[in-house]
Amino acid sequence: MAAFPWHSRNRNYKAEFASCRLEAVPLEFGDYHPLKPIMVTESKTKKVSRKGSTSSTSSSSSSSVVDPLSSVLDGTDPLSMFAASADPATLAAAMDNSRKKRDRDDNSIVGSDFEPWASKRGEILARYTTTEKLSINLFMGSEKGKAGTATSAMSEKVRTRLEELDDFEEGSQKELLNLTQQDYVNRIEELNQSLKDAWASDQKVKALKIVIQCSKLLSDTSVIQFYPSKFVLITDILDTFGKLVYERIFSMCVDNRSVLPDHFSPENVNDTAKETCLNWFFKIASIRELIPRFYVEASILKCNKFLSKTGISECLPRLTCMVRGIGDPLVSVYARAYLCRVGMEVAPHLKESLNKNFFDFLLTFKQIHGDTVQNQLVLQGVELPSYLPLYSPAMDWVFQCVSYHAPEALLTEMMERCKKLGNNALLLNSVMSAFRAEFIAARSMDFIGMIKECDESGFPKHLLFRSLGLNLALADPPESDRLQILNEAWKVITKLKNPQDYINCAEVWVEYTCKHFTKREVNTILADVIKHMTPDRAFEDSYPQLQSIIKKVIAHFHDFSVLFSVEKFLPFLDMFQKESVRVEVCKCIMEVFIKHQQEPTKDPVILNALLHVCKTMHDSVNALTLEDEKRMLAYLINGFIKMVSFGRDFEQQLSFYVEARSMFCNLEPVLVQLIHSVNRLAMETRKVMKGNHSRKTAAFVRACVAYCFITIPSLAGIFTRLNLYLHSGQVALANQCLSQADAFFKAAISLVPEVPKMINIDGKMRPSESFLLEFLCNFFSTLLIVPDHPEHGVLFLVRELLNVIQDYTWEENSDEKIRIYTCVLHLLSAMSQETYLYHVDKVDSNDSLYGGDSKFLAENNKLCETVMAQILEHLKTLAKDEALKRQSSLGLSFFNSILAHGDLRNNRLNQLSVNLWHLAQRHGCVDTRTMVKTLEYIKKQSKQPDMGHLTELALRLPLQTRT
Repeated sequence: MAAFPWHSRNRNYKAEFASCRLEAVPLEFGDYHPLKPIMVTESKTKKVSRKGSTSSTSSSSSSSVVDPLSSVLDGTDPLSMFAASADPATLAAAMDNSRKKRDRDDNSIVGSDFEPWASKRGEILARYTTTEKLSINLFMGSEKGKAGTATSAMSEKVRTRLEELDDFEEGSQKELLNLTQQDYVNRIEELNQSLKDAWASDQKVKALKIVIQCSKLLSDTSVIQFYPSKFVLITDILDTFGKLVYERIFSMCVDNRSVLPDHFSPENVNDTAKETCLNWFFKIASIRELIPRFYVEASILKCNKFLSKTGISECLPRLTCMVRGIGDPLVSVYARAYLCRVGMEVAPHLKESLNKNFFDFLLTFKQIHGDTVQNQLVLQGVELPSYLPLYSPAMDWVFQCVSYHAPEALLTEMMERCKKLGNNALLLNSVMSAFRAEFIAARSMDFIGMIKECDESGFPKHLLFRSLGLNLALADPPESDRLQILNEAWKVITKLKNPQDYINCAEVWVEYTCKHFTKREVNTILADVIKHMTPDRAFEDSYPQLQSIIKKVIAHFHDFSVLFSVEKFLPFLDMFQKESVRVEVCKCIMEVFIKHQQEPTKDPVILNALLHVCKTMHDSVNALTLEDEKRMLAYLINGFIKMVSFGRDFEQQLSFYVEARSMFCNLEPVLVQLIHSVNRLAMETRKVMKGNHSRKTAAFVRACVAYCFITIPSLAGIFTRLNLYLHSGQVALANQCLSQADAFFKAAISLVPEVPKMINIDGKMRPSESFLLEFLCNFFSTLLIVPDHPEHGVLFLVRELLNVIQDYTWEENSDEKIRIYTCVLHLLSAMSQETYLYHVDKVDSNDSLYGGDSKFLAENNKLCETVMAQILEHLKTLAKDEALKRQSSLGLSFFNSILAHGDLRNNRLNQLSVNLWHLAQRHGCVDTRTMVKTLEYIKKQSKQPDMGHLTELALRLPLQTRT
C-alpha cells in the first residue's frame, strides 16, 4: 500500500456534544425506581409445529422477563413428579426426611440460649488429663448372640440372649493395664466403632454387651483426675447406643402405607414396635449392677415415647432415686449430670426431676468431707484443692439445666440452701455460673457477703470473684452498689501473690471498671496490673490475658484523646515485648481507631502515640512476611494517615507526610497513599488560595511536587510508578508548575522501555501489554493540553513517546502497538483543532500558543503520516491465513478512526477508507451486523451540516453477502 497524506477534519465539539445528548423524558417517581423488582408477566400461547401439532409455551411481552426458575415453584419439576410416582423407595426417602425433621424438632425444644453439651465436651477433654497409667476391662465372651443364630420359639430366643448377658457379667472379661491416656482414648473409640459395626451386622446383644461394659467403667475412680474426661468418652458411646435403639424402633412403625408423624402418640405405634421397645427395657432391667443399669436405661429414655404418654415423666423420678444408691459422691454427681442431660433433650418441661437431682446432690455434698473420700484422696495422693474442681463440669451442667428459664425465686431458694451448707465455695461458684447474669448482678452485694464467709481451703475466693465479675460484665448491678462492689473485689484480687491467679481475675474486672467508671479508675487498675506482672517478667506467661485487657479498654474508650491521656496505658503496652504479640495488639488499637474516629485529628498526643503504634507494625515487616499481612498493615497505617489533618496549616501537614515517609518506607501501599495525599494537599492549597499564587504558595506547591518526584522512584511496581508520574504531572500542571510537569512526563516516558513482558497480578503472571496500552491512552489524553517547551521544539513529548513506542520490543503476534498508534492518531487530530476539547485553568495549551499556525499543523500532519505508514505496514504483514481475522478487525478499526477524525473530502484519504472497508470484508472474518450498523451510521451522519460528502462515500461501500 502506498503512503497516504493525513488531513484532520475540523471538529465542532459543542455541536457534537449537543447531538449526542440524551433526550430528557419526564418521569413520575411513583411509577419507576431503579431498585424496584421486575414484575414478571407470563402469557400462554399456542405454538404450531411443522407437523401441525400444538404445544403450550410461555412467552412474555417485550417489557417483561420470564424467570427460568419460576416453573419449579408449582411443583411440576421432573424430580417432584418422579418422587410422586415412586414405589417403596419413596416411603424410605420420606421416612428419612421425617427423621431429619424430627431431629430438628427435638433439638429445638430448648432455645438457642441454652448452651449444648457438645460445646462443653472439648473443653473438658482438654482440661482433665493425666500422666498416670490407666486400665480398661475388655469383653472376651462368646459369640452365641450373633444374628445368624436362630431358634424356633420366641421364648427360647429370649432365654438364649439372657444367658449371653449372664455370661458377660459373670467374668468373661480381660483387663488391659498400663495404658496411657491416648491409648485409653483410642480403645474407647474402638469400642464405639465396634458398637456401630455390631449394630449394622444385626448383632444387637453384642452391642448391648459393649454398652454395659463401657458403663461399668464409670464406677472406677482409680485415676480420679481423669474421671471427667472418662465420663465424656463413655457417654458418647451411650448416646450412640440410645440413638441406634430409637431409630430401630421408629423404623418398625413405618409400613407401606404410612409414615409415623413427627409428634406421634403411643396410639400411632404398632404392636411390633411396642413389643420390641419393651424387650429392650426388659433386657436392661436384667442388668445386675446399679451403675450400668442406670446409664443404659437413661440412654434409651426417649424410647418411652413409644409405650405411653407418661412413660418419661414416670421414669425420670425413678432414675433420680436410683442415683441415691451410688456411694461415691463424684460418681453420683456425674450420673445426675447425665440424667439431666437426657432429661433436657426429651422433656425439658419436667422441671421437678431436674430440681430433685440438684437438691439430692446438696444433701449428699457433705460426703466430700467424709472419711471414705478423704482416705481415697490420701491413697491417690490428691489434695482437696485439686479434687473439688473435678465436680465442676457435672455441677455446672446440673445447675445450667435447673436454672434454664427458671424464675428468680429459685435463685433465692438456692442461695438459702447454700448458706445452710456453710456457703460452700464450689456450690456458690456453680450457682453464679448457671443463673442469668441479670439475677446475679441484682444480688451482687449478697453474693459478696456469702463469698466472704466461704472456706478457702478447697476452692479459693478469687475464683468466686472471677465468676461474679463475669456476670457483671454482662449485666449491670444497682448503681448505688457499683463502687463498693469494685472495692470489695479488688481488695481480694490485689492481694493475690500468684501472677496467674491475679491476671485471670484482673482480666475479668477490667471490663466492669471500664464500663462503669472513668479513666481515673481504669488508670488505677492498669497500674496495679503493671505492678503485679512486671516482677520476674511474669507478663511473658500471660500475654493472652493482657491482650484481653487491652481489647476491653479500647472497646470502651473510643475517644483516643482520653485513652492516651490514661497515664499507664502506654507503659502497659510496653509489657508486650514479644514482637508477634505486640504487633497484634497494635493492630487491634488501629482497627478500633479507624472504626470509631469520626473526625480528622491533629491532637499531638494522639499523633505521637499512634505514630509509635504504626511504627511498631511497620518494623515487623521482613522478607518472610506474607503479602496478605503486608496489605493488612498497610491498610491500618493508611487509615491513620487519612485521619490526620492540620486544617489550613499546609506546611505542618506536609511535614507530617515527610515524617511518615521516613517511618513507613518498607510498605509500598503506604508510600502510594502518601503521594496521593501530598497531591491532594497541593490541589487543596490551590483551591483555598483561589488562584492567588503568592511566592510562598508557589514554593509550597513546588515542595509538594518535589516530595512526589523524590518518592516515586522508591516504589517497586512499575505501573504504580507510571501512573503516579502521570497523576503527579497532572497535579503539577494544574498548579501551573510547567517545568515540574514536564519532568514528571519525561520520567514516565523514560520508564516505558523498562516495562517487562509479564507482570505479577494477584500472584499470577500476566502479559503487560494491555496494561501498557491503558496507561498510554491516559497519557495521550493528558498530552493534549501540555504546552510545548520553548527550547525543545514542536510536540517534543509526543515525539519522545513515539520513539519509545517504536523501540519497545512487542510480542510477535501482538497488535497492541498498532492500537497505540491509532490512539496517537486520535491525539494528533485533536491537536490540529483550532480550539481543544478541554483545558487546564490558567495554562495555555498549544491551541493558544500556536493559534492554528501553518508550520505547527504541517508538523502535526507529518507525524500523522508517519503513524499511518506504520499502521498500514502492519496490516500488510497480516496477509496470512492465520492472521486474516486480525487483519479484518484492525482494518475496520482504522476505517472507524479515519471516519471519526479524518477529512474524507480529501480524495486520497477517501480512497484509503474505501480500501480499508473492502479489506475488512475480504475474507469474511468481520461481523456482518457490525458492517451494516457502521454503514447506517455513515448515512445518518451524511445528513449533518458540512457532512454531505459522506453520501458519496456510502455509495462506494458495498456490503458483501455470504451464501
